[in-house]
Amino acid sequence: MSNNDIYQTPLASRYASEEMAQLFSNKTRFRAWRQLWVWLAKAEKQLGLSISDEAISQMEAHLDLTDEDFKVAAEEEKRRRHDVMAHVHAFGQVAPAAAGIIHWGATSCYCTDNADLLFLREGLDIVLPKLANVIHKLSKFAIEYKDLPALGYTHYQPAQLTTVGKRACLWIQDLLWDLRNLTRARGDLGFRGVKGTTGTQASFLAIFNGDHDKVEELDRLVTQFAGFEYAYPITSQTYSRKVDADVISAMSSFGATCQRIGGDIRHLAATKEMEEPFEKDQIGSSAMAYKRNPMRSERMCSLGRHLANLCKDALDTYSQQWFERTLDDSAIRRIDIPHAFLTTDVLLRILDNVVSGLVVYPAVIARRIREELPFMATENFIMRMVALGASRQDAHEVIRVLSHEASAVVKQQGKDNDLIERIKKDKFFEPIWGEIDSLMDPKTFVGRAPEQTVKFVEKEVKVALEPWTGALSGKVSELNV
Repeated sequence: MSNNDIYQTPLASRYASEEMAQLFSNKTRFRAWRQLWVWLAKAEKQLGLSISDEAISQMEAHLDLTDEDFKVAAEEEKRRRHDVMAHVHAFGQVAPAAAGIIHWGATSCYCTDNADLLFLREGLDIVLPKLANVIHKLSKFAIEYKDLPALGYTHYQPAQLTTVGKRACLWIQDLLWDLRNLTRARGDLGFRGVKGTTGTQASFLAIFNGDHDKVEELDRLVTQFAGFEYAYPITSQTYSRKVDADVISAMSSFGATCQRIGGDIRHLAATKEMEEPFEKDQIGSSAMAYKRNPMRSERMCSLGRHLANLCKDALDTYSQQWFERTLDDSAIRRIDIPHAFLTTDVLLRILDNVVSGLVVYPAVIARRIREELPFMATENFIMRMVALGASRQDAHEVIRVLSHEASAVVKQQGKDNDLIERIKKDKFFEPIWGEIDSLMDPKTFVGRAPEQTVKFVEKEVKVALEPWTGALSGKVSELNV
């Protein structure tokens, strides 16, 4: 049966990078189990248990599973209904000298939980540099467009001007918080280590004839072999599922950020102010050949929604664990943990592709400003008239009447905003007729947006990206589709 005959998650088959898809493959998972059994045997041997050099040598020689290994394990699991014991059996077949000591003193969660912690660590190591690179590229975009005035929007209605670069800083700041959250989650990860069936280490205490020091040293050695700085001092049969919730919540928050950025780009594409990259031969619509649909941003919103909602699964799984453990966490974690990492990886690839080729249309942005700026500029006119001795109330009333007249022309007749022409013809404003054009310069309406952008990138972004300097590049992520 080929891959075309059975369902495959599009996260792996269509979107995700090869490195992330491989991380959550069966080969990687079961190789990690074998590696954990090697570490356990080596630590137990070092502490005096009777384990031969040949046993360890055979185990180390067969860390990578063959197709035959998978077949043996599948047949054994069908018989035993237990995946860990099936793989203990399969490993013993190729490492017969170790068959009697594989998994000595351990419970299934020694393999499954410690492997998952390895995957959490490696998965975060994959996504964190990619996120840093996206922030780096978007920061360059922000600096490039720091001075370009654009309509701000509040309530999705035209508001005081900002700049294209300053708006990008809103996205960057949220991404920096995602980088912080994921980095902290990575730094907080510990190892389950060797804790036994209910976390009391009773089986290992029995193996070492009541020697508590050796049990503690066994835990320390295996943790060290795995490359973790520490093991959780307290566990049940499993490590607390709050760890999963912590990591997935950070990724879910990133998913929400992607929805926010994707939504902004989609709205700006609708007004033709900005677009995501559109390839030469790309087809926007099967029916409407002229269309340039923001399909990357739409996909980003779609997958961001999926990722944002995974934290609920993780929190529910944590809260439904009873006492020392229940097995209702197993099946859902096999889905949620890979999905969280695969989706995060996919979103980073899309986001990298989009921010690497954002297209800005200054002429359209300028036209949009011209349509709305007359209303926004009226406060400048009022203040200037007052400075020349006019009554603020009188100036306000004249502006109010003229504004309503101009608004009616726009809304009821579909014509251009002619407020400025009306003001230039109204005798009341004759003292400032010569200044009106200069009072209408869009750059005078953006406040400190350019300065804020530069300071933010120099003071906040560069500092946050210092640990990731080696991962930053200008290369654009290629997408499968």
